[in-house]
Amino acid sequence: MTTMADVARRAGVSVATVSHVLNGTRPVRPSTRAAVLGAIDELGYTHNTLARSLVTSRTRSIGLAVSAISNPYFTEILQGVEAGALAAGYSLLIADPHDDPRHERTVVQLLHERRVDGVIVAPSAEPAEMVEYLARRAVPAVFLDRLVGDAHDQVCAENTGPVRQLVEHLADLGHTRIGLVAGLPGLSTTTERVEDYREGLGARGLPFVPALLAGGNSEAAGAQAATRQLLAAAEPPTALITANNAMTIGALRALRELGRAVPHDIALACFDDFSWAELFTPRLTAIAQPSKDIGATAVRLLLERLAEPDRPPRTLRLPCTFVHRTSCGCPEPAPAGRPAAPQAARPAAQERNRTP
Repeated sequence: MTTMADVARRAGVSVATVSHVLNGTRPVRPSTRAAVLGAIDELGYTHNTLARSLVTSRTRSIGLAVSAISNPYFTEILQGVEAGALAAGYSLLIADPHDDPRHERTVVQLLHERRVDGVIVAPSAEPAEMVEYLARRAVPAVFLDRLVGDAHDQVCAENTGPVRQLVEHLADLGHTRIGLVAGLPGLSTTTERVEDYREGLGARGLPFVPALLAGGNSEAAGAQAATRQLLAAAEPPTALITANNAMTIGALRALRELGRAVPHDIALACFDDFSWAELFTPRLTAIAQPSKDIGATAVRLLLERLAEPDRPPRTLRLPCTFVHRTSCGCPEPAPAGRPAAPQAARPAAQERNRTP
């Protein structure tokens, strides 16, 4: 069996240098690194990470607990976490807590028992058991997307401002009855986006109407039912905001079933952009979250926590982007040299708003 000493002899360096190349524990000159990697390839050497973990008490692995991995938003977060982990020489163990508080605690315990160096978790709406487990065992952890107090490192999108921006945009188009399909109660993202919605209404002098707010539980089926509920009201909304991409799908299903055309019958804007938003007709106006950056930042925070266990916890919020398309009722941008198409949705919305 090829050993690290064999690699060192072939590369003409010390065993310590080979170790630094493999483990990233010290900068090595590019030419030396190339020689070591060439020797590894030539000799077919495989680094024994298990043996190293017994010596260092580190496995160079990270546990990731994220629900709804099939959701494009969390898929992009996963890509960011994986890229950040691989760049730092860490492997990734992934589990889905299904947004179930009890299962969440079990999943985190299982990851910990597999001796990961730390965990990255998107907390459920009731994370107390999981948080207590991490604190009692001093497990290095970073929370992403949803915030839990201020005792741990956390990273999320900026939730205070983007929904308000959507509300103000729709109000400026003439809408005075703007509905919101909100997420799962108890999540920080839900609380902040509802507060932001109310602030947006206030900024445009519009009253908060409880009947225009419905809970979609952060998933498509819930949003489908919530949208039906909103449109069945005596005074239904003329514009609708959905608070995540899964709920956007549910809202669109309900609108199709009810025969409501977007944006002629009702304007639509959503929190969470996704790759096929451009393919809808009309194209979806959305708030894009920096999902890959959130994942990569979570890895960075965890590695910094591992390097400095006693440093104060930090909460980082990354800025979102307003992606202006046409589902809100704005006209399609004209090709260069051609005038924009006339905007039909705004007068229709204004007329509906004047209806007693």
